[in-house]
Amino acid sequence: MIDTKFAIVLREDLAVWQKLNVTAFLTSGIVAQFPEIIGEPYRDRAGNLFNPLSIQPVIVLSADGTTLAAIHRRALERGVTASAYVEEMFATGHDVANRAVFAEFTPDDAKIVGIALRAEKKLVDKITKGARMHA
Repeated sequence: MIDTKFAIVLREDLAVWQKLNVTAFLTSGIVAQFPEIIGEPYRDRAGNLFNPLSIQPVIVLSADGTTLAAIHRRALERGVTASAYVEEMFATGHDVANRAVFAEFTPDDAKIVGIALRAEKKLVDKITKGARMHA
């Protein structure tokens, strides 16, 4: 039984390609923070080797911009280190540019389009209050 929750919250008005892109980036941040959530490699019956995957399920939620900003604020207030993606990162082309544009904003003016966190289940539920299952 896993006592933590891994949740990703996406702004509901993003295009599908943006949701997928943001989800991939945010997931990589959580895996970097918690490498122990990666299991053993997979092997098929023919003996082909595949990369290991997360041992923990990931819940994907959606929210409007106002709720996402509140989730961002609650994560910061509770000291939960999160992965975050701001709208302006869609216009950059590489990691250095992503970090530069991210650094231009404070929590009060960042246009967060996605946030991911992993913490104790009840804490994640409190932080993500107002978000709903992604449809």
